Amino acid sequence: MDKFDRLTAVAAPLPMVNVDTDKIIPARFLKTIKRTGLSEGLFHALRREADGTVKDFVLDRPAHREAQILVVGENFGCGSSREHAPWALLDAGIRCLIGPSFADIFHNNCFKNGILPIILPQDQVDRLMEIAERGANATLTVDLEAQTISTADGESIAFEIDPWKKHCLLNGLDDIGLTLEKDTRIDGFEEKQKLGQPWLYG
Repeated sequence: MDKFDRLTAVAAPLPMVNVDTDKIIPARFLKTIKRTGLSEGLFHALRREADGTVKDFVLDRPAHREAQILVVGENFGCGSSREHAPWALLDAGIRCLIGPSFADIFHNNCFKNGILPIILPQDQVDRLMEIAERGANATLTVDLEAQTISTADGESIAFEIDPWKKHCLLNGLDDIGLTLEKDTRIDGFEEKQKLGQPWLYG
């Protein structure tokens, strides 16, 4: 998993509430266990008509095509617990979400996949949503170590984050990475077990 420490990027606004995981990536795109290529299905119903015609969706506008930060409405990521939702966002280059609330399972899945979901009071989200509407000039700097969001105008907003989740993001540690941190102890245990129970290693 890629580390997350400091990100300066264009922010895109998505002022919709209760965006569920099926809206983030519809079920018909979940036929793969690969984490790549999923951006093709990201927000598909919001980006395409039934006949494939392209809609005017924020991430397809020239000013927001390179956005890596998404400012969202409340209860983002509700619905089913599909991990493909953060995979699709990450595949599209989104590394940070800012909103007033996130569904619990989606929130945890973001951390496990290198995406930083930041929860802020509604008035601060509204302010950042306004800034994100500026398009390519809507650059924000998210500093995870300092726990701040800075605007191009010099504003600074502090945010809270669970210390353990912060540690994992800063060090690029997903569940596998956390296990591998203990590989020396695991090897030591296996060596002892081989001596006492060699039949387990046939």
